[in-house]
Amino acid sequence: MTRILLVRHGQSQWNAEGRWQGQADPPLSNLGRKQALVASERIGTVDAIVASDLERASQTAFIIAEALGVGPVITHEHLRERDAGEWSGLTKTEIDERYPGYLEAHRRPPTFEPDGPFLHRVHLGLTAVHEQYEGREVLCVSHGGLVYTLEKEHGLSFERLPNLCGRWLLHRGDRVELGERVNLVDDELLTTVPAQI
Repeated sequence: MTRILLVRHGQSQWNAEGRWQGQADPPLSNLGRKQALVASERIGTVDAIVASDLERASQTAFIIAEALGVGPVITHEHLRERDAGEWSGLTKTEIDERYPGYLEAHRRPPTFEPDGPFLHRVHLGLTAVHEQYEGREVLCVSHGGLVYTLEKEHGLSFERLPNLCGRWLLHRGDRVELGERVNLVDDELLTTVPAQI
């Protein structure tokens, strides 16, 4: 059994602009870097840190790893966010203009990565983490879409996941069990972090 804390990365520049990211690769915003530093104070002890290979996740993981003295950070492409296809880089307003009614009807554009292949890829990534770190406790910095998709698979309803929040998982080799959701960042703590880090 492997305990995995699966968390969403810190705020990216596109998060701040309200843009859908998918597998696009914008960096963290300054707030995102501050969030990662604050989160490092709440994580406690972990044996390893892994991350999606997208910059916003790997940057978050590197900041946390440096603060905790745990490393090296291992990146894994299977832990990437869902491909948003034609919506990558668009704001909600732009999506509504170009794809009227899609968001309201929960429809997606043609090249948006479907649940099945996405979930298969997510499980490949989590199984790789389990096999490499079996019996240990691992921080996995990834994306909101991974958490949402695992929750949906387990019959849970959608609930917005802020940056640097996530969920504990137990990987038992043949299955993944969901633990509690956790919030690693309180907004009031961000005021104690230097403006530029």
